[in-house]
Amino acid sequence: QVQLQESGPGLVKPSQTLSLTCTVSGGSITIDNYYWSWIRQPPGKGLEWIGYIAYSGSTYYNPAFKSRASISRDTSKSQLTLEVSSVTPEDTAIYYCARLPLIGQNDYWGQGTQVTVSS
Repeated sequence: QVQLQESGPGLVKPSQTLSLTCTVSGGSITIDNYYWSWIRQPPGKGLEWIGYIAYSGSTYYNPAFKSRASISRDTSKSQLTLEVSSVTPEDTAIYYCARLPLIGQNDYWGQGTQVTVSS
């Protein structure tokens, strides 16, 4: 069974870069047709999809995040990374990594990690 675990600093200062890691176990991030996403949920708001990195290594971003977000991976460590630059308090949210499904696939989510942007 695929498991995902987010990790990283819980507090980031405004204007700095938010960096998170997602460790994947029980499955390979290079298996064909799997897409690995970062999603966040600000307090009192719904889920916001940030972007994905595909099995091939290609990336695609929500246009709202394209200028600031960067998703990458380390296949040897089975890890995904998210970097969001120039953060503000509005970037405060619970951040999730997930394998979002194509038709016929299961989805898997990490439990999420709280990130607070504050001075």
